[in-house]
Amino acid sequence: MEVTYIFGHKKPDTDSVVASIALSYLKNALGINAVPRVLGGINKETKFVLDYFGFKEPKYLNDVKIEIKDMIYNTKAFINENSSIYDAFNMMQSLSVTGLPIVDSNRYLVGYTNLKEIAKFLINGDIYNIHSTYNNILNVIEGEEVLKFNDNIEGLLITATYRSSTFTSEIKLDSNSIVIVGDRQNIIEYAIDTKVKLIVVVGGSSISVELLNKARLNKVNIIFTKNNTYTTINKIKLANFVKLINTNENPITFGYSDTRDDFIDAANHFGHTNYPVVTKDNKCVGMLRLVDANNYKKKKVILVDHNELEQSVDGLEEAEIVEIIDHHNLGTIGTNKPINFRSMPVGCTNTIIYKLFLESNVRVPKEIAGIMLSAVLSDTLMLKSPTTTKLDREAASDLAKICGEDIESLGIKIFKAGSSIKGLSPNEIIYNDFKEFKHEDERIGIGQITTLDIEDILEQKDEYIRELNKMEQDGYKLALLFITDIVNNGSYLLYNNKGESIISNAYNLSSIHEGVYLDGVVSRKKQMVPPILDYLEK
Repeated sequence: MEVTYIFGHKKPDTDSVVASIALSYLKNALGINAVPRVLGGINKETKFVLDYFGFKEPKYLNDVKIEIKDMIYNTKAFINENSSIYDAFNMMQSLSVTGLPIVDSNRYLVGYTNLKEIAKFLINGDIYNIHSTYNNILNVIEGEEVLKFNDNIEGLLITATYRSSTFTSEIKLDSNSIVIVGDRQNIIEYAIDTKVKLIVVVGGSSISVELLNKARLNKVNIIFTKNNTYTTINKIKLANFVKLINTNENPITFGYSDTRDDFIDAANHFGHTNYPVVTKDNKCVGMLRLVDANNYKKKKVILVDHNELEQSVDGLEEAEIVEIIDHHNLGTIGTNKPINFRSMPVGCTNTIIYKLFLESNVRVPKEIAGIMLSAVLSDTLMLKSPTTTKLDREAASDLAKICGEDIESLGIKIFKAGSSIKGLSPNEIIYNDFKEFKHEDERIGIGQITTLDIEDILEQKDEYIRELNKMEQDGYKLALLFITDIVNNGSYLLYNNKGESIISNAYNLSSIHEGVYLDGVVSRKKQMVPPILDYLEK
């Protein structure tokens, strides 16, 4: 069943990670094969929540770009190196391709051949030396097996076109000779006596019982064919192993995880039309043609806790967004067809997902309820944030009953686990919970850390300011770090130097300094971002 990836934003917090897990459970319960993913490393708070309720961290998703495994390529387009040129040509014709990867008996890629090289071989190649198998020859010349003693047949092709007496006296045969002959018993007997490698009797002719018995004793391979001498000569050279015209022992290949962009770039650079597709250990699984570049399946994705392109996975424009569940303002992501979009003005994405459980009449398991409750408490600052709604409180109350946890006690555990900044650099703290916003062409970066170690940050504020100033080189007009004090319900603010005027005017501050305290400001969505965007608009 096709998989649907569910993930939050690039700087995963507890709400986004839990939302991906909880919604994946719900989708699977409804018959949709969904898996949770994260777009970055999880923070200490989220790790505590997952460990506390017995969940593994979701796997990392690097991008959702179209990969070779998403493209529709021919899974039958390869040929064994010991197949005949005739079989290779017929396969190319049936598959409407001009070339084929060559594989060994274990399907490991050993080369590549094409129609152009087959034509060269037939015109300029050494067509009188046959290197093939008995069965290849039998198939190509439409023969009848008479005597078979060797699988491999290798030797010089000789046609009995002389008079019998001339042939037996002038033509030297040996065990490496392959003789094509009609109803000429003397020549056949001579060939049997010299123990040639193979006798092909053409024109529907036969051999006497006496000569067959002698051939059996001398272990001479024999094939009958109804074709005439001319047709047999022209066909038998096509019985040669296709590996004899291996044009490239190391062709350009693509693996499952290579992207469609990689393929198109390589095709434009090298100018080839066909490329083998291989596994990591170089087993060939088919061939991708340049004309297949627009034949692919997009990865299906569901976005939770975000709808901004900058916050989402790389390559999102190449994926099929089937659903978005979020509690933020509408962002920059668009779709080319209608989708399920659930956006609600609540404090936590998991409040919406809990509502989806109820609407779908799916029971929330105890452990899922535990992580969902944790997400609600985290995103609403233990239901104290101004973003907290009646729905958040109802969801928290219901989820607490299901998982058997006390809201106050669990909330303290969560914030205690996540608030320590021990061992983290200023850069890591700024980007721990960081989101980017745009006003026209201007970038605004806002980091937020909720911690009990506020004094430790303020004592090193010069280092934090240096990091924020560096962000101007990355194109940020404004770079901020809000240090949220959950106990006193406010935040301290650090900012890049060039942002001072914007901060002063946006927050109506009569006096401003690095580390200024903003009483009651704890919500990035409702209290930190709107004043800045409102000021920039004016």
